[in-house]
Amino acid sequence: MKEIKFNTISEFTEAQQLPEPENPLFTIGQKKLNDQEIEDCISSNQEFSYSNKFYLISLKRIVSGEIIYGRTKYDSSKGTLLFSAPNQTYKVKDIVVSSESWFLAFHEDFIRGEEIQKLIKNYNYFNYNVNEALHLSPKEETTIKSIFKNIEVEYQNNQDEFSKDIILTHLEALLKYADRFYKRQFLNRKDINKALFTRFTEILNEYFENDQFEQQGMPSMEWLAAQLEVSHRYMRDTIKAETGKTAIDQINMFVIEEAKNLLLAPKASISGTAYKLGFEYPQYFSRMFKKKTGVTPKEYIDTASLN
Repeated sequence: MKEIKFNTISEFTEAQQLPEPENPLFTIGQKKLNDQEIEDCISSNQEFSYSNKFYLISLKRIVSGEIIYGRTKYDSSKGTLLFSAPNQTYKVKDIVVSSESWFLAFHEDFIRGEEIQKLIKNYNYFNYNVNEALHLSPKEETTIKSIFKNIEVEYQNNQDEFSKDIILTHLEALLKYADRFYKRQFLNRKDINKALFTRFTEILNEYFENDQFEQQGMPSMEWLAAQLEVSHRYMRDTIKAETGKTAIDQINMFVIEEAKNLLLAPKASISGTAYKLGFEYPQYFSRMFKKKTGVTPKEYIDTASLN
């Protein structure tokens, strides 16, 4: 697999055969391929690994190849919006794009001290894997393209004291629309969300049955996401969209249900139950149990024994 690293935006634009950026910290461009270039891309049939030292947003229409969410393949003929944060590695395999693509790249220093620098940390999709891209509907694609064009017009104008503020305003709008469209995508993929959550629960069951809670403690978000073959933020957002609760809430609910079963077993002890569920100190377990159920483990056992 070929690895490509871009340390500067200039290196990126040169590789994409785009003009040298007007600003070393920001660029936007549109790339158009002719038929021969598309044919060359198809025949190359290569897998690439990319990483860059800056934020990158690209809008492409995929005409060949696969984009995979976890273990599930999707039609990617619609416009595809990809987000990459600095130092993030992403992979593309056998992907062929149509003749028109948009690229927008900006360095952290370009937004440093601006309100958007704080806002961008809240957009989880910059930390999704590339196989968790945003697939746009035709209307959504039109909206995003219009924002790209507005930014490009301002970028190509003679720079003045208003230029950067106007560009940042359009960029913030693009990010907000992307957030809206991602939430739509989660809602429209209920079956996939349900499948991911079902597998999430199965992994927790397997982890418990193999005594991993007792041996390793609570599973981390990163470990669970790796088992699902998605990024942990995508896992978190999918579970929230499907259940209305966070992934951590779901783990805690799983632990409480298993605790109830263990506490009612013959010769069960509160400390033994706590250790089996990964708690180093039984008092932490008792505190969590009461918080989630309204009663202490002992009160739960006593009440069950009266029924």
